[in-house]
Amino acid sequence: MRPYFEIKNLSVGFRTMEGETRVLDIEHIVIERGETYGLVGESGAGKTVLALTILGLLPKPAGLIHSGEIWFDNQDLLKKNENELNTEYRGKRLAMIFQDPMSTLNPVFTVGQQIERVLERHQKLQGEALDQRIHELLDMVRMPDIRSTLKKYPHELSGGQRQRIIIAIALSCGAEFLIADEPTRNLDVTIQAGVLRLIGDLQKDLKISVLFIANNVGLVNVFCKNAGILYRGKLVEDGPSNKVVHSAKHPYTQTLISAIPRDKSEKLKFASLKLKPEAPGGCPFYPRCMIGETTCTQKNPMLETVSSGQKAACFLAEKE
Repeated sequence: MRPYFEIKNLSVGFRTMEGETRVLDIEHIVIERGETYGLVGESGAGKTVLALTILGLLPKPAGLIHSGEIWFDNQDLLKKNENELNTEYRGKRLAMIFQDPMSTLNPVFTVGQQIERVLERHQKLQGEALDQRIHELLDMVRMPDIRSTLKKYPHELSGGQRQRIIIAIALSCGAEFLIADEPTRNLDVTIQAGVLRLIGDLQKDLKISVLFIANNVGLVNVFCKNAGILYRGKLVEDGPSNKVVHSAKHPYTQTLISAIPRDKSEKLKFASLKLKPEAPGGCPFYPRCMIGETTCTQKNPMLETVSSGQKAACFLAEKE
């Protein structure tokens, strides 16, 4: 039986003035119903491109999908046309929380008007039923003083409040699969904790699946059941989040983990690293790898099982 959500052999590129650039080359990702899956990678790794590809929002004609399948509840999303995605999937079954709520919300309308427009268009609600649903949504995301909030414009709200409005809009039409694209990136640490706790509680209460995109591997370990590490568009490690963090097998994952200080007294250590030449057709991490060998320059490693439930795309990964 096919998993609830599955990505297979997805290859995505962009046309540029200098030619085509390959952005994503993902072999396999599986997310089960009701699961939270964390995707970690540095800026430019292709995380947001993956989210846009899932929703069919990849900018075209610049964006090119060369191959692959994205299965959601036994349907390949890449085979759906724009009308099918709009009427059957976006908002109703799949939704996204963007990392910058200020650029997502329209500055010339109150937040109440913006929630109304979504519900009127997609749920056909009006009158008392519309007002009741709006209050339910803002209560669900724990927004204080709902009546006053609905009359405010986005710039009159704090960053945390704006993000709660975005979450309410994302879930307003009953979405069962939520893509959270670094939802706490621009928030203070104390506000981050509240937003993450809210998303976690909603995931459990509504039994939704979440693809949680982050550049902080520590957040993923706390928040997600399973996790994948993305490097230059390639999934280099995948497995239970506690294993990925505490017993990383890929050199890139180990480098990410080593950058996290263990306590206040520990200082970050940056080894003097001399970059090696690029290896076209070889491992993309080879130029920065401390243990790379000649074999790594000749072939791009595939994801292989290295321990129970844990996979790594590395010829030199320690296998149990």
